[in-house]
Amino acid sequence: MSRLVDKHVIITGAAQGQGAAIARAFVREGARVVIADVADEAGLALASELGEVAYFSHHDVSDPASWDRLVAEAEERFGTSVNVLVNNAGILRFGEVDTMPLADLDLLISVNMRGCFLGMQAVAPAMKRNRQGSIINCSSVEGLAGMASLTAYTGTKFAIRGMTKAAAVELGAHGVRVNSVHPGMIDTAMTQAAGGEAAMQWGATRVPLERVGTPEDVAPLYVYLASDESGYTTGGEFAVDGGVTATHSFYPGNSGGRGR
Repeated sequence: MSRLVDKHVIITGAAQGQGAAIARAFVREGARVVIADVADEAGLALASELGEVAYFSHHDVSDPASWDRLVAEAEERFGTSVNVLVNNAGILRFGEVDTMPLADLDLLISVNMRGCFLGMQAVAPAMKRNRQGSIINCSSVEGLAGMASLTAYTGTKFAIRGMTKAAAVELGAHGVRVNSVHPGMIDTAMTQAAGGEAAMQWGATRVPLERVGTPEDVAPLYVYLASDESGYTTGGEFAVDGGVTATHSFYPGNSGGRGR
């Protein structure tokens, strides 16, 4: 398959979960991929699985120097500029607004918001020179609506949504597209760690499609947004959430499709 031939891609947070599924989907479609993550063992294993079209690079998304090294390394390895960036790296922390430690807020901002901004900043100059590129920022359904005990996390995900729209306007004249993806509850190690299987089962009862999503449900949208098929798509926000944001808090949950 060849939807992403000639695409040279950095994917952050790519060692596992949604990032790994995106990396696999991109490679299947002909892309060359940098697996950027702080999880060395998992990242190296994925790179070995994907073969010579992918490699792993240890990367801290909150560090500007790490971004400079990552982009320069990718250009050297690929022999050309990066033309797709997937800002997928992110962390989740629960905490009520009146009790959440400031250190947790700072960490969420550093990884989720600052990391996304630095990624766009790092690749934009070459994309502007080449007058083409696609930046895909991973927000969340919490970037579309709020949820109790996630005020800080929600703030970072709304920020990603807003930065995406502003960057799309700023970079559009240079042929660079910027879009955001808003996954709902996806069964990954991060969400399992937050609540375990019980949370997954409860989550499924709140989704109109009546199941929790998988990383493989999310990856095809990234393929589309990275490909030339989405050449007239920028500043968009794309929910992959089983229908969660189609309804509201009055939705009674799973009742077998009857009696709602």
